[in-house]
Amino acid sequence: MEIEGWTQTLGAGPLLLIAAAAIAVLLLLIIRLRIHAFVALIIISLITAFATGIPADQVVPVLTSGFGSTLATVALLVGLGAMLGRLVEISGGAKVLADFLIGKFGEKRAPLALGIASLIFGFPIFFDAGLVVMLPVVFSVARRLGGGVLIYGLPAAGAFSVMHIFVPPHPGPVAAADFFGANVGLVILVGLVAAIPTWYVTSYLYGLWMGRRLVLPVPDILGKAAAEEEANPPNFGTVLWILLLPLILIFLNTGLNALNVAGILPEGAGDQAWFQILRTIGETPVALLIAVLTAAYVLGRRRGVEKTVLEKVLESALGPVCSVILITGAGGMFGGVLRSSGIGAALEGVLGNLGIPVIVAGFLIAAILRIAQGSATVALTTAAGLVSPAIAAGDYNGFQLAALVVAVAAGSVVVSHVNDSGFWLVGRFLDMDVKTTFKTWTVMETTIGVMGFSIAAAVFGLASIG
Repeated sequence: MEIEGWTQTLGAGPLLLIAAAAIAVLLLLIIRLRIHAFVALIIISLITAFATGIPADQVVPVLTSGFGSTLATVALLVGLGAMLGRLVEISGGAKVLADFLIGKFGEKRAPLALGIASLIFGFPIFFDAGLVVMLPVVFSVARRLGGGVLIYGLPAAGAFSVMHIFVPPHPGPVAAADFFGANVGLVILVGLVAAIPTWYVTSYLYGLWMGRRLVLPVPDILGKAAAEEEANPPNFGTVLWILLLPLILIFLNTGLNALNVAGILPEGAGDQAWFQILRTIGETPVALLIAVLTAAYVLGRRRGVEKTVLEKVLESALGPVCSVILITGAGGMFGGVLRSSGIGAALEGVLGNLGIPVIVAGFLIAAILRIAQGSATVALTTAAGLVSPAIAAGDYNGFQLAALVVAVAAGSVVVSHVNDSGFWLVGRFLDMDVKTTFKTWTVMETTIGVMGFSIAAAVFGLASIG
């Protein structure tokens, strides 16, 4: 927010030193003092606001403005996305997807089938939740077909990772899209363009190669039996249709807007009620709400699930995502302070003088923060807050903005190591020691980030030509 009647008197040098010190203290609070990221971000936002000279009576309004504006977008999308994923999960949708695709692809291509099932299932559900749901299926297939767990586990884990990193409604790309003013539909499109080939090379092909070199036994951590069978699971077409429904509605919004801007629709169509209603239906929160209601009926009530049970299922989806939502909001608070204080504008000027493209700067800042403190959410929201003034000052089209979101998101995933909960989650579930987890998971996550950034940079370059 702009602070009326106040002008920043500090120069670029002191402002950037304050920013560097703020990030260093943030890392100290999270890494050494083990303060929760949500609390640490609030503390740093408050200190930074005072250090940069923001008037005392404006400090809290600046903080709450940044927090609230971020949550206005993120909370709705993440909450509804989690509900949709939970409904598909408890219905047995993950196993249905995997079984159908293995039947179509054949047992020899089971790793590919499991990976594709995870990509589809990974659209609405968070990385860790999706992995926990899919791993019993992965372990069951690995025991049946042999060859070790990595051949099947890495493609599935990588699929959830790329969807979580690059594609809304996951919190990282949603927050960055909000910071940059990017169209969520275009971010989904560019995110998928980055996610699918990146997964195929860095997770599927790499998983096959590493799985053949390092044959690990199937762990018993989740029990020797597959996940509990559903008495009346949905069919593949139903699961696929429900997962694609919000995407179709979101693309309806983006497509109608593109047709109107291009002059393909009749003159004045953009002012018509039908046009505005269809675009509203395609707004991401509305599209996800429609998908949740549809899933609640098709996967719940129509299959005999009681109303009270259905209510508890939806309630259970919100608890695990609350921490992520609040951390993302606190990251937005810090980003708001960086913008209001003039730090973002100072960074914009320095980047311009050094000749570093903003897309490269965003990736590198996110990568450094990710390596230092482990949380992809903190890395992404902080980096996005820092570079957003430079992006706002540039004349970027919709595809360029979407590519910038994906590029910064790519930086937030590289070099997953011991300070990242995902590192321990995957290592523990696949029964790998730390050295083996570095050789497999860390390498895979780093290549995901690098290749995803390369694709985003290529899209950015092509969009600038167009």
